[in-house]
Amino acid sequence: MYERMNLMGKRALVTGGAVRIGKAITRALQEAGVEVVVHYRNSSAEAESLSPFTIRADLQSAEDCSRLVERAGSLDILINNASVFTKESLATSTPDRVLHEFQVNLFGPMELLRTFAAQAEQGAVINLLDRRIRCNDTSCIPYSITKKSLEDLTKLAALEYAPNITVNAVAPGPVLPPPGSQAGSARELAGNIPLDQLPTPVNIAEAALFLLKANSITGQVVYVDGGQHLLGNGV
Repeated sequence: MYERMNLMGKRALVTGGAVRIGKAITRALQEAGVEVVVHYRNSSAEAESLSPFTIRADLQSAEDCSRLVERAGSLDILINNASVFTKESLATSTPDRVLHEFQVNLFGPMELLRTFAAQAEQGAVINLLDRRIRCNDTSCIPYSITKKSLEDLTKLAALEYAPNITVNAVAPGPVLPPPGSQAGSARELAGNIPLDQLPTPVNIAEAALFLLKANSITGQVVYVDGGQHLLGNGV
């Protein structure tokens, strides 16, 4: 039978929760009655403007990752949103550069998920992926590998932590231009979108809340990309 989690009164940790997609997720959770601990690395002012509960941590640091859940206190929800993205072809993808993205995009979420599951009797986890997991984008090989690996981790963790913890993922398409880019450049660079409109951070947050409330869904990936993942490499 389909059941819905009542989010009112729950407590969540959102990594990278002060800006961009993370900010939209933080606000959506708060509107649903969730107490949100906002993790940040550099955006202290933005984090403090959103929540009285903030934690600075560098997800490049394995020690910071291992302590983050403990510092956040008792949690019901974990949102692995923080990530790094660089344009690296195979020719320029040195082991050090690849490891840098793996630490933030995979190893960090894996450690947070593991420590969250150890302290939560019941709960829900959302991992933020990317529609690129359904294509082969040679312009950002380390990033693509890490997000495809995080998809595998989502499914494996869903099995390991059932029935008490659900683990799902949201895969956004071209939502926002990279930091420092012109506001209108996202649509120009987005490529072919079957629905002919850019998804918004609010759309991503709505998908995350849907998965959090759906106690009968685990190990799933919801694409919020206007159908772009259906095109594979033809974007």
